[in-house]
Amino acid sequence: MSVDTATVKKIASLARIAMRDDEAEAMVPELNNILGWIEQLGEVDTSAVEPMTAVIPNHLRLREDVVTDGNCRDKVLANAPQAEHGFFAVPKVIE
Repeated sequence: MSVDTATVKKIASLARIAMRDDEAEAMVPELNNILGWIEQLGEVDTSAVEPMTAVIPNHLRLREDVVTDGNCRDKVLANAPQAEHGFFAVPKVIE
């Protein structure tokens, strides 16, 4: 695949990047070089490589899924700066 100046201007327009003609012409060889590297990556045989989600092995540390009754309102409200009638009390914000 090859990129020309008109394609660079079209890409810049889609990306809403203002480019002068000389800047667009300077980008043509750079983009062609990048596309050349991408084409080389397509030539690599990866049929024996298994798909992976990360380079290093990641194992999720999961806690046991145990149902609890909750029912610890007093412990939670002990952390509140102010509590009233079993709820958090907050300052009035709308008059």
